[in-house]
Amino acid sequence: MAHGISDSLITDSDAQAGKCRIPSILFACDTAPEMQTNLDTRAGNAMIHEVIVTTTSQSGVTHIAPMGIRERGELVVISPAQPSTTLENLLQTRCAAVNFTDDVRIFAGCLTGRHDWPLFAANRIAAPRLAEALAHREVELVDVEEDATRPKLLCRVLHEETHRPFHGFNRAQAAVLELAILVSRLERLPLQKIVEEMAYLLTAVEKTAGPREQRAWEWLMERITAHPSNAEQGQ
Repeated sequence: MAHGISDSLITDSDAQAGKCRIPSILFACDTAPEMQTNLDTRAGNAMIHEVIVTTTSQSGVTHIAPMGIRERGELVVISPAQPSTTLENLLQTRCAAVNFTDDVRIFAGCLTGRHDWPLFAANRIAAPRLAEALAHREVELVDVEEDATRPKLLCRVLHEETHRPFHGFNRAQAAVLELAILVSRLERLPLQKIVEEMAYLLTAVEKTAGPREQRAWEWLMERITAHPSNAEQGQ
């Protein structure tokens, strides 16, 4: 892959042509209208990482939940919905394991009633980590920014460990994650929008999915098909 060669090649060619008194015309290649977006490019708009957060209750019951987290400096920001089991557990035990995994079955499974995933004991906290994690962080709650919908839980990293290599991006995995997010919003989004998005995402699954991605997609499709709004449209 070449970086930064286009500008220097064009300007150098024009300069050399000028020195040799060769007439030249430059045509701009970026004359398309500017695209207007709602993208917030301020530094405070941190990237969201899709992870699996594992927590435990005071009685020792483990809860596994897909979640988007952000980083703020050296802190991990977890923003669970209110009310939720993850929020309650974190406020009670003040710790969680943040799991980075490419097994999209876990994301799809948690949204379709499949919560029994292999776990390993963590090093420094009570909450366990996923056995299938590529890497994990063990975090401790240090502060809470209150919000009526999604309070921000600011967590300090106590321990971080990598367990296996990341083998590259896969389009089907990304498609399953997008569909999982749509499924999590089944009660709020029009079914037609979900169906339209699903049709677009299906191409990546058909072309690039492995067995795990196919199974995760099937679980999510079953969830969408079983939703009451789908049954109403069929009447």
